[in-house]
Amino acid sequence: MSPSLYRWAPWLLLALLLLLWQGLCSALAVSEFIFPSPWRIATQLWEFKATIALHAWRTFWVTLVGFGIAIVVGVLLGFVIGSSRLAYAALYPLMTGFNALPKAAFVPILVVWFGIGVGPAILTAFLISFFPIMVNMATGLATLEPELEDVLRVLGARRMDVLLKIGLPRSLPYVYGSLKVGITLAFVGTTVSEMTASNEGIGYLLISAGSSMQMGLAFAGLVVVGAMAMVMYELFSLLERHTTAWAHRGQHNA
Repeated sequence: MSPSLYRWAPWLLLALLLLLWQGLCSALAVSEFIFPSPWRIATQLWEFKATIALHAWRTFWVTLVGFGIAIVVGVLLGFVIGSSRLAYAALYPLMTGFNALPKAAFVPILVVWFGIGVGPAILTAFLISFFPIMVNMATGLATLEPELEDVLRVLGARRMDVLLKIGLPRSLPYVYGSLKVGITLAFVGTTVSEMTASNEGIGYLLISAGSSMQMGLAFAGLVVVGAMAMVMYELFSLLERHTTAWAHRGQHNA
């Protein structure tokens, strides 16, 4: 198939879904106060563009700060866990149990500790997104082939040399995969926190729009969050293609 078909496939599918959505809303005369049509969402997005942009910027930079902390902590913890069997045995079960806790339940606690504002939102974005980064970093290091490590040790390489020069580059595809997943989770964490403990951001906008029965505005906020997450996802995909092309050349050829 033509490469252009793969490039345009998501947009064609999105257009088809929007047409189907609009057609169903029109044919069934669905109330805009219950389930707005794409046209209604678009008009609300344009009508409240200044307000939405203000709240979107707040959500965007707060998410990036929380996600930046998640990258640092996730990579460091993943490096420690993946490079040591003792650390893997001691920390991995605890981290898994912690990840099972609902992050929304932490928001009231964070509000008590840090007050209403950016603090709870940043920490919620961090808490919900660092685990995939840590796991993938640890997996990339822990699955380093023993035979390769033995050969390098025979050639005089130290354990840290093997991890930094072989294990770390080998882990990059895993890490980029976790970054693409983690950034979407970070937006979820920020939005959930803003719905509970903020007077700014897309989460706050969703609550305000819902309470005033402006469903078109609420859906417009959701569209903006999804668009921001997609942009960051594509950014990490671009970085991945330029820094780990060696790991994907077989897929590219296919």
